[in-house]
Amino acid sequence: MEMTGTHNLLEKTKKSIEEISYWTWPELLIALKQQQHLLSVSPNSSVILERCLDSLVGRLGLSLETSPSASTSSPDSSGFRFSCDTKSTESLKNSFSRATWWFEDLSVFSPNLIEMVIKSMVSHKLDHSVINRFLLYYHKSRIYSSSSVEKRKIVETVIDMLYILDRSSVSCKSLFGILRVSLGLNICKSCRNKLETMIGYQMGEATLDNLLIPPPYGTSYLYDVNLVLRFVKAFLSRGGCRPSIPRLKKVASLVDLYMSEVAPDPCLKPSKFLALVLTLPDSARDSHDAIYSAMDMYLEVHTGLSEEERVKICCALNYEKLSAETCMHLSGNTKFPSKTAVHALISQQSKLKSLLRCTKNSHPSTNSPCWLSAITSKENYKDEASKQVVLYAGKLDITADNEKLRAHLKGMQWRVTELEKVCRKMQNQMGKIMRSRISSHTSPKSLPRLCS
Repeated sequence: MEMTGTHNLLEKTKKSIEEISYWTWPELLIALKQQQHLLSVSPNSSVILERCLDSLVGRLGLSLETSPSASTSSPDSSGFRFSCDTKSTESLKNSFSRATWWFEDLSVFSPNLIEMVIKSMVSHKLDHSVINRFLLYYHKSRIYSSSSVEKRKIVETVIDMLYILDRSSVSCKSLFGILRVSLGLNICKSCRNKLETMIGYQMGEATLDNLLIPPPYGTSYLYDVNLVLRFVKAFLSRGGCRPSIPRLKKVASLVDLYMSEVAPDPCLKPSKFLALVLTLPDSARDSHDAIYSAMDMYLEVHTGLSEEERVKICCALNYEKLSAETCMHLSGNTKFPSKTAVHALISQQSKLKSLLRCTKNSHPSTNSPCWLSAITSKENYKDEASKQVVLYAGKLDITADNEKLRAHLKGMQWRVTELEKVCRKMQNQMGKIMRSRISSHTSPKSLPRLCS
């Protein structure tokens, strides 16, 4: 009533806005709480709201800069005042470090206002790890006391804000915690995609328990296999950056464990199981023994699969990456198609041929009588075994007596295993002789004498 005109009102308003930077901490909180009710009506922020946010975030930034490490001293010592109502609340706040003393004050804000606060913090370059801790605190403190609609909004806001932070500041464990809370909330598709992308980025830090997520309501699967497939897809994309080989192998080991866990699921379709096997490139695994074990369990439970479906699943095996023991087991495994045993045996013969070639080329004096006769005899033995395997692979009728076929293949596999042992023994003997020659400075002519 004391204003004399519009000019006076404008001057008073400008002066009031300029004085916001001098407001106390409780006054800023009160002003922001009042402004958040306006945000629910209109998403556009006011000048006063923006000034209050700038002042609040600026003070938080100053507090973090002056005390970056953990401290148990009271926030009042740094020039800030709390909106405290009880001594118990004051005691609780004083137990926080200076980096987190403001968590409880801001946790009463609405999700819309929290979004504005976080974006302002990011623009002011506050520590992303501290922002991440606050978002997790906000999620935990608000989620259980809110309605379903409020829970969904809180989770969506937390996910959106975590997504704009540095990926290294957000832990894999916390992301899976948010995921499990969001399962029954029907959050929007964009938020779900962001959460899956963040989890996929840190797939190498996940555990088997993290991946054992129940399926969507109304499905008969034991676990949500489609979700894990999306995790792996996000891991491989990683914003266009190809994962390193060590990370690939770590994720491959995790996927192998997951396959063994879901293989006994009677409702798991062959296409889904095969998708798990093929979701990672072949370079991610040095051995396919774990895949074979998971396939063995899957075929044991899914006895009603057609021959075509079983062959399609087994074709995903890389026989070159199966150990001799696994091939031995495969040769007598009646759950697998008969032709897979033949393929595995041929693969072992190929590896044996390469092993013998490396053994022959690893010693410069292969014209020595003792080694020449030994290698020649072993190569003849190998050639005979290889010819027999190829002969059986080409002539045996798979639809004939499978038991007889498997028994013969098992015998052939035993011969391959024994021959591999002989080759390794030869390599060890050659290495000993080479070391003996180097230490005693003997000439190549003395090699036959050493051999005898």
